[in-house]
Amino acid sequence: MNYLSVEGLAKSYDERQLFENLTFGLDQGQKVALVGVNGCGKSTLLKVIAGLEQPDRGLVSFRKGLTVSILPQNPVFNDEDTVVQAVFSEDIEELNVIRDYEMALDEATINPENAPDITPLIEKMDQLNAWDYESQVKKILGELGVHHLSQKMNELSGGQRKRVALARALIVNPDFLILDEPTNHLDLEVIEWLENYLATANLTILMVTHDRYFLDRVTNEIIEIDNGELFRYKGNYQNFLEKKAERELQDAASVDKARNLLRKELDWMRRQPKARGTKAKYRVDAFYDTKEKASKNVAKQELEVNLKGERQGKKILEMEHVSKTYDTLKLLDNFSYTFRRKERVGIVGPNGVGKSTFLSVITGLEKPDSGKLDVGQTTKFGYYTQEEQQFDPDKRVIDIVKEVAEVISLADGSQVTASQLLNQFLFPPKMQFNVVGKLSGGERKRLQLLRVLMLNPNFLILDEPTNDLDLMTLNVLEDYLEQFEGCLMVVSHDRYFMDRLTDHLFVFEGEGVIRDFPGNYTDLREQSKSLFSRPNEEAVKKSDPKKGSMVESTPTIEKKKLSYNEQREFEGLEREIENLEAQKSQIETSMSTETGYEELQRAAEQLDEIKKQLEEKEMRWLELSERA
Repeated sequence: MNYLSVEGLAKSYDERQLFENLTFGLDQGQKVALVGVNGCGKSTLLKVIAGLEQPDRGLVSFRKGLTVSILPQNPVFNDEDTVVQAVFSEDIEELNVIRDYEMALDEATINPENAPDITPLIEKMDQLNAWDYESQVKKILGELGVHHLSQKMNELSGGQRKRVALARALIVNPDFLILDEPTNHLDLEVIEWLENYLATANLTILMVTHDRYFLDRVTNEIIEIDNGELFRYKGNYQNFLEKKAERELQDAASVDKARNLLRKELDWMRRQPKARGTKAKYRVDAFYDTKEKASKNVAKQELEVNLKGERQGKKILEMEHVSKTYDTLKLLDNFSYTFRRKERVGIVGPNGVGKSTFLSVITGLEKPDSGKLDVGQTTKFGYYTQEEQQFDPDKRVIDIVKEVAEVISLADGSQVTASQLLNQFLFPPKMQFNVVGKLSGGERKRLQLLRVLMLNPNFLILDEPTNDLDLMTLNVLEDYLEQFEGCLMVVSHDRYFMDRLTDHLFVFEGEGVIRDFPGNYTDLREQSKSLFSRPNEEAVKKSDPKKGSMVESTPTIEKKKLSYNEQREFEGLEREIENLEAQKSQIETSMSTETGYEELQRAAEQLDEIKKQLEEKEMRWLELSERA
């Protein structure tokens, strides 16, 4: 069943043609990712499809009666609205009642003496059969961490605003969901919840994302925009890479063949008398078709990163008993660490626990409350911040680079001009003389990254570097960082990026506690699962924030031992949980490729039942494991 039809769509800005004559459709249950280089028009295409922008030409139509919801890349709110007003902004009767009910409950909690009468609202909820819907809405808000409904939007951080926007998009029970970079600014745990929610939901999805694990898990098709054309690939990200490489090889071979044929045809055309009317018309037409095919440019311009870094001495950076507090919020508590050469550290933890503050303290942008930082004489920081650098929008791109240097040294000892370097970073000569205000969000972030790398740092700190960068740029950046000779520190919600580049993690656990974990993000998640699934192991080790050492937690209450029957039940539960997890994974995988409505509905019902069984058995397992 067709849900979306796009016909002959075209859009340009100033003299820049983003896309022309795009035609495609999406059926019910399809979950499609849109990919392409920065500036090719992905976000613009989503806005046009969602009706937020008008195309120059073409038609967009949704199946009648569909509920369509969009999550923009940079959500816009009325700053004076409360969270509840922002989340429940759609005029849907059930949602209006749920909003009023939730606000009344919130008011009763804050001011119990003057609590409003919620009896009429309860009756209205009964009338509309809205209790299941209310439960679903509360679950979404809870999983996204949207709790303080009376808080003003202008008091929220970027990550909190993104979660509110995501809640707003999901609670309307959409049939068709449009998502532009849904994982930007989200905690890793929220991303994993969203990934599971979208993978198993009976939704049609069109999204732009650079998160390759997320893309692999949620989507069953990828659409690529390349030089204004659309190419469709069934399957996941790995299949996309393989099929894209095959297509490019075929294109190159086809163009070579056309050019050889063109030489012969051109010779034939020149040998025919101009005034003679007996030329075979079919051959003349074929000549022009061949000429068009032979003139196609199949050379792929790829990002080049080969800037050199300064050599490091023996001392890199030593932190001794560093503490930092904002008001009553403790972000660093007596932290000590000595960095070694070529160290590669990932930083993980929920929003608000001090990750960005930690980076600011290291780079000297903020002073610690106590403790000491001893930076080596040869250490040279390069700090790519999460916030987009504010360039003068009226300045030309080349002038932004020349502010740092006009001639730059490369890793092989050679030198290039600012213009040549920009060309390597996919800013061709014509674009270099455009003003910055005309760049896309991803292009501005690429320019920001270039300015950081131009400083030739040997201690590179990247705070959410994957936001807004396209997949092709990320692959080249990862290749460069793998060969980087200095220290690397990364804060990222992109699990693929973290897994590929980090050797160990600083896990921010709150209240200033930082745990050093020997492995990447996937290792951390696997260990968390294994600690849950295996009983009678060593007590989990925790950081002592004052001593900076590892101490074992020991039980303080003696539990009654398991009976023989309980022991057998306990052992059986482990096997049952493993089997249910395997069934759950199998169903989720099948749902990511299934497109039929009835099959998806049956699979969703089976998945709900398995989740209920899992929850019951895990609770019983926990009860018995405490006593075991």
